[in-house]
Amino acid sequence: MQIAEMKWPEVQGLSKDTPIVIPIAALEQHGRHLPLFTDSMLLGEIVRRTAEHVGDRAVFAPLFWLGNSDHHLEFSGTLSVRPRVYIDVLNDLAESFLHHGFKRLIFLNGHGGNDVPGRQATFEIRQRHRDRDDLLLLLVSYWHLADPTRLAGLGLRQSEMGHACEYETSMILRLAPNLVGEIALLEPVVAAEDPFAPAARAWITKDRSAPGHIGYPAEATPEKGEALFKLFTASVVGLLKRVIAWNGRDWYG
Repeated sequence: MQIAEMKWPEVQGLSKDTPIVIPIAALEQHGRHLPLFTDSMLLGEIVRRTAEHVGDRAVFAPLFWLGNSDHHLEFSGTLSVRPRVYIDVLNDLAESFLHHGFKRLIFLNGHGGNDVPGRQATFEIRQRHRDRDDLLLLLVSYWHLADPTRLAGLGLRQSEMGHACEYETSMILRLAPNLVGEIALLEPVVAAEDPFAPAARAWITKDRSAPGHIGYPAEATPEKGEALFKLFTASVVGLLKRVIAWNGRDWYG
């Protein structure tokens, strides 16, 4: 169910155990070959496919397209909100749904830069409602849900998501090939192993990539894109089934 298409009495009449999915993405540079709206387009397609599978068992909020993309601001066209502002916005989105009585909230993320502030937001929400034992508050990036063994079977050169990479380029080739620039001659841009690992290293995109992509976009095909869409959608559907089955009280419920 898309909340944007519902009337308020319909929302009021829903079971408050209905999962609420809040898709969060971005508008930012994606190399010289992909559109700025890549993250939002890809997450929007995964949400569309997921909604078809789950029907009236979950409610989907409109995709929130503005993300925390400060690390891409050296590249023209990127729009961003500062981390603290972003955290506050996610807090307020969640509090609106909690005010209406809903108890199972999932921030479904489509942009890596949203991960840290998104985790902070869910942490803050839980602390404010620490006297309750009936809340389920989740933040997950869709690519982290995929089974690595199934990813390995798709014929991909990359073992994980990059940026404007083989994964994202393949999915945009499947979704909107007219928006993809020339990829055949793109050089792979893969940052060398970090000598400071496992320490978390602060970085901005230009530290790692002059053209803006990280990965192997020249390896992309629309067939890989469709396989990725199917796998990511099935993974999100699987998570929602677990959320629906939760008993509403226990950690392992």
